[in-house]
Amino acid sequence: MLKTFTWSLLAVAFSANAATAPYDELANAPAQIQTSLQEAKVTNKPVLVVFGANWCGDCKVLDMSLKTGPSAPLIQQHFKMVKVNVGKFDRNLDIAEAYGVPLKKGIPAVAILSIDGKVIYATKTGELADARNMGDTAIYDFFVKVASTKP
Repeated sequence: MLKTFTWSLLAVAFSANAATAPYDELANAPAQIQTSLQEAKVTNKPVLVVFGANWCGDCKVLDMSLKTGPSAPLIQQHFKMVKVNVGKFDRNLDIAEAYGVPLKKGIPAVAILSIDGKVIYATKTGELADARNMGDTAIYDFFVKVASTKP
C-alpha cells in the first residue's frame, strides 16, 4: 500500500512539473512553427523561435522573463513566440541549423523569422546563454535591440 501511494505521489509530482516546464518535450516543433507563421501573417508580427530545454537553468530564467518580466509586454507586442525543445542536444537540431542558430554556443538561443519564414535575426555567439546572470534588464535590452531588426 505504501509503495502504491509513493508511486502515485511521484506521478502527481512529475505531472505537475511537466505542466510547468517551459518546453513541451512532446511537441511537433515543425508543425508549431508553421502554425505560428500562419498566425504571424494575420497579425503581421515576426515569429520568435526560442530554442532551449527543460533541464537548462538559463532557459528557465529566460522563459520566466519572457512570460512575466519586463520583456513580456515587448514580446507580446512585437512577436509571435514559439518554443522549441532541443532535449539534451538531440532534438530539433535540424531546425536550429536551418535558421543559422549554432546551439553549440549555448542555449537558450533564438531566431526571428519574417512572416514568410525567412530568418531576420539569429543568435550566433550565445547571446542569451547566460540569462541567469543577465537579469531582466539585460534580457529586455537584448529584445528591444532585436525587435528593431524587424523588416
